Amino acid sequence: MTDVFDPEKRSAVMRRVKGRDTTPERKVRRALTALGARCRLNRKDLPGSPDIVMPGRRLAIFVHGCFWHGHDCRRGARVPKANRDYWLAKVARNRARDAAALDALTVAGWRAKTLWECELKDAGALSERLAKLLAEAPLRRKP
Repeated sequence: MTDVFDPEKRSAVMRRVKGRDTTPERKVRRALTALGARCRLNRKDLPGSPDIVMPGRRLAIFVHGCFWHGHDCRRGARVPKANRDYWLAKVARNRARDAAALDALTVAGWRAKTLWECELKDAGALSERLAKLLAEAPLRRKP
């Protein structure tokens, strides 16, 4: 199966794929704000540069797209027919990098959680899950 776009157009399409401030991230931030939580975004000084960080709670949240990070849902399990070997290797590298970032954050004393794009469709369930995360990681006050 050949690509429907010529190489220049495909390159332009792929350049537009964002790595931060995506719609799923904004949805999670909106839900956290509704719960009264405050957060920082894309902290480069932490392993994996988590999408959402709450330093006072030592909580780091990654918001992953199912396709790009190889989730086991229907969308994440789909592998493009064209250039199949490339995509399998790419998703495998992403998963390995994600696992290393989670491990490094845990070793550094952070609680790291991953939210998947497919889990964000139900706003009520998302709000409940975030409320539970916030309750498990109470705000640490300085003495």
